[in-house]
Amino acid sequence: MFEHQHPYLLAQLERLNAIGIALSAERDHQRLLEMILLGAQEITNADGGTLYTITQDQHLKFEMMRNKSLNMYLGGTTGKEIPFLPLPLYLADGSPNLTTVAAYATLQDQTVNIANVREVDSFDFSGTRKFDEKTGYHSQSFLTIPMKDHESKVIGVLQLINAIDTDTGAIIPFSVANQTLVESLASQAAVAMTNHHLIEGLKGLFEAFIELIADAIDQKSPYTGGHCRRVPELTMMLTQALIDAKTGPFKDFTLNENELYELKVASWLHDCGKVTTPEAIMDKPTKLSSIFDRIQLVDQRFELLKQQAECAMLREQVAMLNAGGADQEKFNQQQSKLNAFKAYCDEASAFLRISNIGSESMTASDLQRIQEIANMEILDALGNKVPFLNEDETYNLSIKRGTLTAEERQVINNHIVVTISMLDSLPYPQSLARVPEYACGHHEHMDGSGYPKGLTRAQMSVPARVMGIADIFEALTSKDRPYKKAKTLSESLAILGRMKVDNHIDPELFDIFIREGIYLKYAQEFLEPEQIDHVDLTQIPGYLP
Repeated sequence: MFEHQHPYLLAQLERLNAIGIALSAERDHQRLLEMILLGAQEITNADGGTLYTITQDQHLKFEMMRNKSLNMYLGGTTGKEIPFLPLPLYLADGSPNLTTVAAYATLQDQTVNIANVREVDSFDFSGTRKFDEKTGYHSQSFLTIPMKDHESKVIGVLQLINAIDTDTGAIIPFSVANQTLVESLASQAAVAMTNHHLIEGLKGLFEAFIELIADAIDQKSPYTGGHCRRVPELTMMLTQALIDAKTGPFKDFTLNENELYELKVASWLHDCGKVTTPEAIMDKPTKLSSIFDRIQLVDQRFELLKQQAECAMLREQVAMLNAGGADQEKFNQQQSKLNAFKAYCDEASAFLRISNIGSESMTASDLQRIQEIANMEILDALGNKVPFLNEDETYNLSIKRGTLTAEERQVINNHIVVTISMLDSLPYPQSLARVPEYACGHHEHMDGSGYPKGLTRAQMSVPARVMGIADIFEALTSKDRPYKKAKTLSESLAILGRMKVDNHIDPELFDIFIREGIYLKYAQEFLEPEQIDHVDLTQIPGYLP
């Protein structure tokens, strides 16, 4: 019975329901606003419409305008700006602006339905008349509805112009039934807008919190703060290259917008555990660094050792003179021996200074020489003979690679365990559920020799393997590490290539990294000009051009 009597109204209700469902699913702000206005026009068969939002300084901002007769499409997704200033809700003297219908509807929280603007003198329609004179349009019926959120706060205004009779095409007033439908739509729209703002607000807060963690690491150590910010850039560059691949092993690889965001979040958080790593270890520039570089003490000790040797020689010479057995030739021999010892001390001091820096590797002969120097004897404050280097100094100077002892490296490596613990404790929405897996695999090796879980290539997702390459390449080319000089592109790619050969990084990802020039794109944006040298692809280990 209802369908026979009210087929048009039923269709409108069905359309209203469909629009409401679409509004709840829309995540793009501009498309959401556009959907609201177009839906209201469709339900009421309105020729024109404007959607306003309320600004923080209490103005109605023109978000979008649509007019079928004038073929006018401004704001929203069109990219065309609306050439009208926002409408003030309050006048210069602070009194409410009740003469502008849109402001009135906002301030009074009341729908205004006007059949013919020319028969109304309670509102100022001078702007409308100027618009009509300029465009030749005939504005007649107006329906202005405030949009209220779940707390009944007006957050915008929906204004429709000129309801059109579907049979005759004439301009007619907006019916009470249509007004009710649009009020229902406005209510749904306001909730959708509020939800959108809440989601965007929480997302913004979440992203700000992520950057706060990176900034905290930056404040703790400027050497890794840059790393936390650059790895996401490199990760997304390589990931986009995989998505764009038309052939090869990644031709079917794809990530949607949400999945890309998930990876971006993971890349920002991949080193968050470093907030617990002592900066004295994380930033250890030399092997003997602690509160200060103890190589200075070693240098002073060498000077003391030389003075002690000279004093010992002089005492022997005085004793010889007192015994009446002075021998110039023997004096000369003692002086030559002292000079040779001082020269040896100077060479040993220079050697230890170089060793203290932390080269790529220490040879067996280097380690033996450190032990020989350590075994030299020097007199302590009590006159007792003690080893020239103590056990801790010898142990640190004997580090084969870099500046960290095995124990210190374990502390550094523990950051990934802390990262896992931190990230696993967060209650992720479904769209971010893989953040821990992506973020915590960048120290794993394809052959299972990495840490902390010893995962193999087959056990790791593509995004996690991408982050592994991004993390390593950023560290190799970084110019702000205290314990090494920034490497050039060719040096970094040679090391990365050897890691491919050793099955530490994904070989297929490495090939795309080189072939698609991701390394060069990153270098041009983040490296110093002197680091960007000529790269001979034929000389990169494990890569076939």
